Amino acid sequence: MKATYHKYMLAFKRPSGTSRGIMTEKETWFIILEENGKKGIGECGILRGLSADDRDDYEEKLKWTCENIHLGETQLWGALLEFPSIQFGVEMAFQSLKSENPYLLFPSDFTNHTQSIVINGLVWMGKAAFMKEQIEEKIAQGFNCIKLKIGAIDFQKELELLAFIRSHFSPEQIEIRVDANGAFALNEALDKLHQLNQFQLHSIEQPLKKGNVQAMKQLCEVTPFPIALDEELIGVFSFEEKEKLLQEIKPQYIILKPSFVGGFRGTQEWITLAEKHNIGWWITSALESNIGLNAIAQWTYLQNSPMPQGLGTGALYTNNFDCPLEVSEGQLWYNTSINWNSTFLEKA
Repeated sequence: MKATYHKYMLAFKRPSGTSRGIMTEKETWFIILEENGKKGIGECGILRGLSADDRDDYEEKLKWTCENIHLGETQLWGALLEFPSIQFGVEMAFQSLKSENPYLLFPSDFTNHTQSIVINGLVWMGKAAFMKEQIEEKIAQGFNCIKLKIGAIDFQKELELLAFIRSHFSPEQIEIRVDANGAFALNEALDKLHQLNQFQLHSIEQPLKKGNVQAMKQLCEVTPFPIALDEELIGVFSFEEKEKLLQEIKPQYIILKPSFVGGFRGTQEWITLAEKHNIGWWITSALESNIGLNAIAQWTYLQNSPMPQGLGTGALYTNNFDCPLEVSEGQLWYNTSINWNSTFLEKA
């Protein structure tokens, strides 16, 4: 078996804002496996400034992985514990290689185009007028669940945007999730949660910056509506550490990004623990290309979660790969009449 790695820069159609700043491009890496005339592809979806494996030796570790591909998927997964995005790329590449079609990793009613995955519509941070425009667009597109990134513009303006949605749509019509990306100060978080609560929100992601375990625990105890941990899970590698964190904070939900938490196996560990401790969960992509998003979506469908998932990021880039994934009426479909643009895999 031969393994190679390749860097690819994804270009955003329009600059996309979070509380950590504006993004115009997104770096990603692909692992290509070749054996007996077949190829498999896996995406290592790193997000600089956020991923646990945003380290100086990242490319060195990719090179080591390709040189030691003979160790096999299981042994490599264990050896790459501190490189969750590479764990994910390796898992995906091996699954891709052994599949009849390198992009059909987990055949199901989803990949047969008979079932879909309900997803949330993502509204990026920006000026109030831009956010309002996105909200109206998502509602017009048939989304019943909208996720707003908050924490970067004036909080009063964010409250006004939520008031705008609620003045037109009840909680039964539109579910609202907000994501603070750790933007709230410790001394004002609870007050802000009470102000947000008037809009009957589904949940808030990561109100406090990662690492404030005791403060987050206290907030989860008294919050007027559910808190979901997201960044808090990054860099928690062992099964024991994962359980300790959940037992300590006792969040209402956790949000799982396979590129950040060790691929399918790492995500499954979190799901097992969440269900053991009566914590809700859903899965989201982490700005991967359509190659990674495709693998995540196919695997997510098999988990049978009825909740809207965060998998609607395929249309963000100018240079993404054409693929069968399609968003329609707030649902992700695998349209079997659309073919993959596999030029990248053929050339690699």
